[in-house]
Amino acid sequence: MRFFYTICLISSITLSGFSQEEALTFPANWEGNWTGRLEIFSPKGKEQEIPMELHILPLDSNQYSWNIIYGEDKEDGLRAYILKTEDPDRGWYTIDEQNGIILDAILISGKLYSRFDVMGSMLLSTVEMIDNELHYEIISGNMDPLRTTGDTVFEEEAIPEVSSYPIVVRQFAVLRRE
Repeated sequence: MRFFYTICLISSITLSGFSQEEALTFPANWEGNWTGRLEIFSPKGKEQEIPMELHILPLDSNQYSWNIIYGEDKEDGLRAYILKTEDPDRGWYTIDEQNGIILDAILISGKLYSRFDVMGSMLLSTVEMIDNELHYEIISGNMDPLRTTGDTVFEEEAIPEVSSYPIVVRQFAVLRRE
């Protein structure tokens, strides 16, 4: 039962601990044009490195541009998204890709998280300000489990089935405000 209670405790934590200070300063304190280099890794090591920019600029009272530029070609590499405030008291934002895709994002302890799946891959995207730099990371992997274990009884405790999933790509950039 210990495992079950741990999972229940983790699952029942709400965003009620969300800092009002964060709700008042995000995303305004992230405004600006950010530049750096995106490094792309596989289990074999670094596969690629390209220039990256993130432009976060106010559009109105609850929307910001969230424009990502990958590579040298600023026009072809542009991903023009909109960061929208949904419920800042709960840390809830959305990233509207302006093509029918809207990704939910949650701000917890100053770090913006978005988790989604697309075409058989699960992605976890995070952005966090550390020492006036934005640390941008995407972790992705196949949604087919590498292994499934558990589903047994251990010392009279029912152990649930647990699946683990491969990580195949890590993208990471440190971005500095221009």
